[in-house]
Amino acid sequence: MMTSIVLTVIGQDKPGLVKAVSQKIVSGGGNWLDSRMASLAGQFAGLLLVSVPRTKADALIASLQSLERDGLRLMIERGAETAPAAGRTLKLDLTGHDRPGIVRDISDVLARRQVNIEEMETAFFSGSFSGEDLFEMRATLRAPAELTDFALREAFESLASDLMVDITLA
Repeated sequence: MMTSIVLTVIGQDKPGLVKAVSQKIVSGGGNWLDSRMASLAGQFAGLLLVSVPRTKADALIASLQSLERDGLRLMIERGAETAPAAGRTLKLDLTGHDRPGIVRDISDVLARRQVNIEEMETAFFSGSFSGEDLFEMRATLRAPAELTDFALREAFESLASDLMVDITLA
């Protein structure tokens, strides 16, 4: 029987961090399944999902924790045994002028309608022609079946004009 381990790792960015983590996983009998990793302001941040035989999970966790001696900070959680998520999947794309509160405002619209953010990626950049600060968000959402596309689009349309952003929902 297999079990899932969700691992968050943060540390000073330098070559070899992914190798060190992956080596512990393989040595502990685990399988690296899914991950998101980035270098942010000189720090390496990674989130990953590992599958491991249930009988080897405790030893793998202990082995991964030994990486803290090398300056990494880890958060390790066992995955929950859950039923597949109900509802439907939607894709959200947003681009517009950057300002504080965009993520808060978008997530508020979603939370009020019981829409779960399953995956989200954001980026800050300067516009190529204008040089203005721009913000971009891409998200995968899980919406309740009873929430109509029209109702969600209507909520986003009023917010889009307030935020001065373009929002696409598919």
